[in-house]
Amino acid sequence: MPDIRNRYQRDADRIVHSKAFRRLIHKTQMFLMPSGDHYRTRMTHALEVSRIARTMARALALDEDLTEAIALGHDLGHPPFGHAGERALDAVVPGGFSHNRQSLRVVERLEKDGEGLNLSDEVREGILHHTGNELSASSEGRLVRYADRIAYLSHDMDDAVRGGLLLLTDVPAELRRELGESPKERINTLVTDLVETSRDGEVRLSPEKGGAMDELRAFMFQNVYFNPNAKSEEEKVPESVGLLFRYLTERYDEVPETLRRIAEEDGEGRHRAVCDYIAGMTDRYFETKLLNAFIPQGWAK
Repeated sequence: MPDIRNRYQRDADRIVHSKAFRRLIHKTQMFLMPSGDHYRTRMTHALEVSRIARTMARALALDEDLTEAIALGHDLGHPPFGHAGERALDAVVPGGFSHNRQSLRVVERLEKDGEGLNLSDEVREGILHHTGNELSASSEGRLVRYADRIAYLSHDMDDAVRGGLLLLTDVPAELRRELGESPKERINTLVTDLVETSRDGEVRLSPEKGGAMDELRAFMFQNVYFNPNAKSEEEKVPESVGLLFRYLTERYDEVPETLRRIAEEDGEGRHRAVCDYIAGMTDRYFETKLLNAFIPQGWAK
């Protein structure tokens, strides 16, 4: 029976149906394990990025399906506890750790018990280069890089206001005038500017809007991402990740057999398998695993 989908549609479907994508619903976007139901998670972030990116791709006559697949898969390798978890793993894993490299590893090696998702080269390349110093070779990949930043700056500010970390009036008036007062206005301003500025084929924002977005990002880092009221619990992440990493390295039989086999096939040691295991955990599963490892359990005959 012929497949009515093109290759990039198949890639997007494979990502959405993967275990790694389902786990994103319980991974931190900004707040660690928030009690409210309306805060963003890593999954809702991926969905918002995909919608923003696809809108821009259509307006610029780029490949919408390729853009969507890259956006949906760009954070599959994010560990528990957001960027705090990423920094913690980077500190203990030999050779370091980054979520974009891990996202590529997820789709190439870890999913489907080592078979990977068999994604196209263009999607894998876009996932790898959605962040970092190297830009994607494709316009679609570079578009996702912008969509990622537009999405997280807008929705993280929205969550910060909801969580009482910010008042909208705390944002400098000049930035509110330049980008908009609401999430909808900010997204629309930046998306419209990028589309109009990129008509010549080079994906970019105008100097005015790009500068304003950089200023907003600096404001968010100073007032939200490093806010001690919201991030005090993140101080526990490095020690917790280090503890579990050492525990699983010493008790290697507790790492799933599939991950141990993949690491062995790749010619890598137990540190690789332990890293893959921890990076794939949700916030809640990490907490459970840590408690079981270090807190005595009640007797059960």
